[in-house]
Amino acid sequence: MTITLPQPAGSVALAPGAVVLDEYVEARGPWSAVVAAGDVLTIVDLDGNQAVDCLLYAAENTAVRYSAAVTIAQQRSIVLTTGSALRADTGQTLMTVVADEVGVHDTIGGACSQESNTLRYGQHTREQHACVENFLIEGSRWGLGKRDLVSNINWFMNVPVDPDGALGIVDGLSAPGKRVALRAEVDTLVLVSNCPQINNPCNGFDPTPVRMIVTRPEEAA
Repeated sequence: MTITLPQPAGSVALAPGAVVLDEYVEARGPWSAVVAAGDVLTIVDLDGNQAVDCLLYAAENTAVRYSAAVTIAQQRSIVLTTGSALRADTGQTLMTVVADEVGVHDTIGGACSQESNTLRYGQHTREQHACVENFLIEGSRWGLGKRDLVSNINWFMNVPVDPDGALGIVDGLSAPGKRVALRAEVDTLVLVSNCPQINNPCNGFDPTPVRMIVTRPEEAA
């Protein structure tokens, strides 16, 4: 569920321009929109320490979609921050991180699911809502199904890698009101799961809302 907010007196978007979309995504909820080429999506972590799982697709051809492997290989880093080009499996840049107030975002931790919850945390968690289910619900609005889900981005999520190669999911580095801004290089379908996970610290064990603001440069408005 998303709620359209009235236009704020002073935009909290990281990128200047006319606000063309301003929506509030409830805790545990899905969200999606097509961000036009040149527009900038600002994701606002309203209460802090909230992981925002994200998938990207070229709007005109959703067979072209975000690739964690290509993105990591091209930038030689497993974390995302200002300047990171979010690349498709074709090598094409779908979006670019143009501003970031946190400095570290994850692209290897994946998305929680009912199956992974059961494996990691026990059978009693099987009925808990999870990010894969959010992606399937929201993706169905755009004709996408399970075979269209790929490795995702986790905005605001902190996944350190130990010297032995083990991954950790620990408290995030974000704080209330922290933002990251993504410029669309092509018309891009953005799918989001405002992560429902309550069994590890990625959301501080308490999922909270986020805000999605799309701005358009004045010369293009």
